[in-house]
Amino acid sequence: MKKAVLSLSGGMDSSTLLLHLLASGYEVTALSFDYGQKHKVELERAKSLVNYINDRMFYNKTDNYVKHQIIKLDGLQKLLNSALVEGGSDVPEGHYEQDNMKETVVPNRNKIFSSIIQAVALSVATKGEKKEVKIALGIHAGDHAIYPDCRQEFRDADMEAFRMGNWDSELVDFYTPYLNTDKFGILKDGEVCSQVLGLDFDEVYKHTNTSYKPLQFSGIWYSDYKSAASVERIESFIKLGRKDPVAYANETGPVHWETAKAHVEQVLLEHKKTNI
Repeated sequence: MKKAVLSLSGGMDSSTLLLHLLASGYEVTALSFDYGQKHKVELERAKSLVNYINDRMFYNKTDNYVKHQIIKLDGLQKLLNSALVEGGSDVPEGHYEQDNMKETVVPNRNKIFSSIIQAVALSVATKGEKKEVKIALGIHAGDHAIYPDCRQEFRDADMEAFRMGNWDSELVDFYTPYLNTDKFGILKDGEVCSQVLGLDFDEVYKHTNTSYKPLQFSGIWYSDYKSAASVERIESFIKLGRKDPVAYANETGPVHWETAKAHVEQVLLEHKKTNI
């Protein structure tokens, strides 16, 4: 069986890539990272998604279970300057192509994650009979403007350093199928892969978090619909013509999907006007 090590944030992109890998016949080891992020609910969602998928695999009498582990890096929390980390500035709102979204960059985040994932992937590749292993990342074209560590040139340079520093590194390579597509393209792939795997689409995406400003009411976590990551996610569901199954809220409490949808449609309209 083909093997892959996946960086699973708990967000829409990497969660869809998990489905993609399973539908493509990969045995998956998924790693999530706790670095003191404000949206730590994503880790709970990642764990619950893996549990849901593994339960379905058992029901379908499939042996291809997902191995999942959360790596604790929260000692970095007080040392990192980013709006996404606890103690950082407020997460900006608006369209995801606005310049202020650079405040959501976490210094060297993908390099930190990548080093750990490379180590695990090489260990998987060389344990017992040597076998090729893919490092799977859900980075996509919508990330390139704001996050330089999601661009192909960074991935190439990072892989070159990995190869220089490790024996048998030729057994490991990156797999980034969404590099040249957007969130809408990713969601369309998730719809197809859900069908292939016999999974409920709404149930899958209910177990994800894209919001950088999640809100909690009565012990229940809700996604915001104003931060850039949420706007991008909601836009993809609008294009797909489906309701997003996650629950949304604002500062005063939970809201209906139509409220979140209407807000994003207005943001997209205003962004289009300013860029004509």
